[in-house]
Parts: sequence; C-alpha cells; structure tokens
Amino acid sequence: MKVIYISFFVLLAAGLGGCKKFLNTKPTDVLTGEEYYNTELKLTNALAGVYDKLGANNLYGDYMFSEWEACTDDSYYARSATVTGVALYNFDFTNSRIVGLWQDCYIGIERANQLIANINIPQMDEGKRAIILGEAKFLRAYYYFLLVTRFGGVPLLLQPTTSPNNLDIARTPAAEVYAQILKDMKDAEAVLPSSSALGYSSRVSKTVAEGLLARVCLHMAGFPLNDQSKYTEALSWAKKVKESGEHALNTAFNSALTNSAYSQIFINHSQDIYDVKESMWEVDFKGSNGDGTNEGGRVGNTIGITMTSVPFQADTGYSYGFIKGTGRLFKLYGNGDQRRDWTLQTYTYNGTTGARVPIVTNASNMYSRDAGKWRRSYELLRPKNKNYGPTNFPLLRYADVLLMLAEAENQVNGPTDAAYEAINQVRRRAYGVDIAAASAIADAPAGLSKDLFQLFIEDERSRELCFETLRRQDLVRWGKFVPAMKAVSADMAANGGGVKYGALGGSNVSERNLLYPIPSGEMALNKKMVQNPGW
Repeated sequence: MKVIYISFFVLLAAGLGGCKKFLNTKPTDVLTGEEYYNTELKLTNALAGVYDKLGANNLYGDYMFSEWEACTDDSYYARSATVTGVALYNFDFTNSRIVGLWQDCYIGIERANQLIANINIPQMDEGKRAIILGEAKFLRAYYYFLLVTRFGGVPLLLQPTTSPNNLDIARTPAAEVYAQILKDMKDAEAVLPSSSALGYSSRVSKTVAEGLLARVCLHMAGFPLNDQSKYTEALSWAKKVKESGEHALNTAFNSALTNSAYSQIFINHSQDIYDVKESMWEVDFKGSNGDGTNEGGRVGNTIGITMTSVPFQADTGYSYGFIKGTGRLFKLYGNGDQRRDWTLQTYTYNGTTGARVPIVTNASNMYSRDAGKWRRSYELLRPKNKNYGPTNFPLLRYADVLLMLAEAENQVNGPTDAAYEAINQVRRRAYGVDIAAASAIADAPAGLSKDLFQLFIEDERSRELCFETLRRQDLVRWGKFVPAMKAVSADMAANGGGVKYGALGGSNVSERNLLYPIPSGEMALNKKMVQNPGW
C-alpha cells in the first residue's frame, strides 16, 4: 500500500576525549531543525509522521470504529459482560481511551507544526514545497476537527512546542478553533493536486479538502455553534467536488467475489485496490505487523463478522465481531436495497468446519447482526495475523459528498431537483439500477417537505455510511443525539431478545455525553483548563 514511511536514523557519537573537550562539543545525538528538514526527502518523511497518527489505535487503527463510535442508533458494543468504557458511555475523565485520543491528536498537531515551521529550509521545487505545506496544514486542521467535535473548545497551538514548562494554556472557544480549521483547509485546497493526479487515496487531494470543508461547515451549521450561514458554504464546497468531474459512484463489481457495486467498495479496501473516484481518502494500512513496519490495522478484526476458530484464522481471518447493528438499522433498508445484506451479516461461521451457515431472518436476529462491511476473508495476504491486517479505512467517500450536497441544498433552497438528484444517485447504486435514470423502486419519495426531506437524508446517511465513524457526530450536530439514543435503547430493551444488553449504552447517555471530558492529566497540569459540563 502507498504508505509514506519514516526513515530517519540518528547516529550516536561514541567516545569523548576529556572534560574540556566534552564541554565544548556540540551534541551529536540529535538533529537540529536545519539538519532534520534540509532535503525534500526529509520533509516528505516528516509529513509521513503527520499522517501516521491517523492509524494510531486511538484513532482509525482501532478504537475510533470499535469503541468511540460503537454505540449509536446504528450500532452497539456486542459484549454482554462489558458494562463500562467509552463504548457504553460509562467512564470518567481518567479513562485511558480519552487520554489516548487527546494525546494522539495533539502529537499529530505538534508534528504538523514542526513541519510547517521548517518548511522553507531545503532548496527544492517550490510547487512540491507548497503541496507538502498544504498537506501539513490540512492534517493539522483535521486533528483539530476531531478534537473540537468531541471535546468542544481546546487549546489552539499553531507553533511548535519549545519548552515543557509553559503548560498553562486556556481553551480556545470552539468558534475560533473552527475558524482556524477552515483557514488551514482552504489554504490546502488552493495548492493540493487532483485525486486523478495522485492515483491513490492515502494522501489528501484538492477535492478531499473540498469534501472535508463541506463536512466542517455542516458541523458549524449545527449544534453547538448553530451558524446556519454555513449551510451555504457547505453547499458550495460539495458542488466543487461534484463539478470537478474527478469523482463518481462505483457501479462495477467483480462477479467472482460479490454481487453488488456497493460491496465492492469495501472489498477494495482489503485488496489494495484504489478507486479514487469513489473512495476519496483512506487511512492506509500495510501488512500484518509481522514485517517490521507495524503498519497493520484492525479493520475487519475488531469490527467484522465473528470468526474466532483458531484453525481458520490464517485463511478466513480472525474477527472479534465487537460491533453489531441495531434493529433500527436493519429495518431502515427497503426491499431490494443491496446494502443491507453486505452491511449486516447474513451468515455465521461453523467453528468446526469453517463453513458459512446462512442466517434465516426472524424478528429477534434483526437485532444481532455483526457489522459486515469489512470481511477479512477478502484480504489477499496469507497467512493472516490474528489481530492485524492491511484493510484500509475510508475517511471520505463520494457518496458522503453527494449526501452532504443534498442536505445543504435542502437547507438553503429546499428539496430541489438538485437535492433529489444527489440522494437518488446514492440510492440507485444501492438498488443496483442505472444511477442516471429515474427508478420507481430506488428513488426518494417525491414531493417531500423540507423537514421530511431532511429526515430522509438522516436515515439515508445511516443506510449508506453506517460504521464509518460519522453517525455519532451527525446526531450531535442535528441536536438529536440524546433522544435518538434513548429511543434505540428502548427498542433494544423491548425487542432485542438475547441481545437486550445492547440497550445499556443508550440508557447511560445524558446531556453531558454531547462532549467528552477533558482528560484528567490535562486538568491536573494545566491550571487554565476548565472541565466540560457534567464531568
């Protein structure tokens, strides 16, 4: 996979002649900024370090999809004996996951700040320098976006850290953090190359920046800022992606592997197949952590169809199946929607033979289907590591851009033909029909009011984007997180049968869960830090 690897090695000085010589010798076991960033290759390696934190366990290497976004109205954490943790909204500010998310985002930010501060050191092509600077700014903005959407206002650091002594830094209001995010992403958008020029999805492109700008603006338009003017800006950015001609929904599939274009997207993630038209930006993983690079991820392992029989792990792939879909999600799909039987498992594995055993749908097992988007059986690497593999994780797909366009268009102009066309492209692909032609079975109901069209979009985002770490924050920005969680909890408790425990996370939710707590270490060390409400 096209991961950029860090390849710096520091040579330690050996042997010192005497005290006087020792005291007059410059340190030789460290590199100065001028040495660390003095070639184009070193800038590129430093940029790899900024990207690298996206694949950390606390982010998209594992916990973002297996714990942070485990409990929504789409999904729940599938372990009946587990009653505490972020996946169940039962934790406090000492929780290690909270600490890890905060720290990894700020490590990514610090790396970006170091690179930005030293960007002009090497002699190199100015166009290439501008692109590296644009990527660094974009990634800094993205790490801040992860922080501000989950913690609210956070300390806004735009220069490299020079001393461990200046620890008292006040929280920057969320509106100011968002303003900096927009500035950095706009600076990046102006200089980044096209997706087609890159040819792969692990580095950000011009249209990726535009798509993320649309996402950021939609969040600014919703809770807690409620800046409704941002709907217009979100619409503008989403239109730029569409009008670029760089992207389109995937409508092809390998019939030897699957029977739908939708499922092919996720098979591609496991097989090192880049489709930059559909899967615009991905966190790239490589190998099985057995090749010395430790660049494997847990996509398909902690989230996937349960397979815990040791004899088959080297081929079929071991999966814990930590995440299941709610009954609400199962019931959202209409007859003929091909996404349901890919997104939610239709078979189990026989532990003795490894054979797939079909699930016969009934009222109870609608509530107990594993999240099946990423299936380790499609990984090409053999033998498979028990816990790590090469499957990539999507951060932005073109289908999401179309749904954001439809939402912003509806908010600005109502349910226009343009809004219907955007959402109907996504739905027609889901039903396996021509995405360019009207479809009686696939298209959204005609004549919806603005409010009803918004509700339809909200459900469509579940159908299309479930398990892709977007749902919780969508519910928060719509101002619906707490009531949605209470509703799905009540449904799970009443109808979940053997998985009624899936109601626990929703029952634990309260208004304080709109934000996560500031980690205990930050509260102890930073005298200017103020805790979030309820924590």
